[in-house]
Amino acid sequence: MTIYIQPIGLDDDSLLGAISDAVRSAFGVPVEIRPPIPIPPDAYNEGRKQYHSTTILKTLSANPPADALRILGITDADLYVTQLNFVFGEATIDGLVCIISMFRLRPEFYDLPPDRALLAERAVKEAIHELGHTFGLRHTADPKSVMHFSNTIWDTDRKSSEFSSDEAGRLRSRLSALRPAA
Repeated sequence: MTIYIQPIGLDDDSLLGAISDAVRSAFGVPVEIRPPIPIPPDAYNEGRKQYHSTTILKTLSANPPADALRILGITDADLYVTQLNFVFGEATIDGLVCIISMFRLRPEFYDLPPDRALLAERAVKEAIHELGHTFGLRHTADPKSVMHFSNTIWDTDRKSSEFSSDEAGRLRSRLSALRPAA
């Protein structure tokens, strides 16, 4: 069982490698980066000038690898869901797929100089957060937990990339239930 990272219109080996390493460490399972795919054209909303993340999730879930434990899509596109102006990511709770966007995680979006280390740190937090949802974890009120909802980039910067002890326990339980019996 493998967590697959699916770049979508994104080609950044060092960033993908940093996310892959962090996901492998956080979830304790093999992680594999797949070849990039294009952004589905039907996800684009001309009126908003953004991409509907739920549409992209449907594409990700269409033909999963047989051994996929989860699939994490990573894109540079500006994402939204219908009820919000934007999202850093979206996940199917207890589902197979999730996605994160680099678009609003980049310091340049906030008129700051590029900072690869900060971008990687933010991307790791959002990747672990969205994957946590796929394992049934919900948002928490603890602003330091990786499962805290990020309404702004400052929320993302404030939280850690780690689960609380309760969340980590629930995650371990879910992962052990998903592993095939020896």
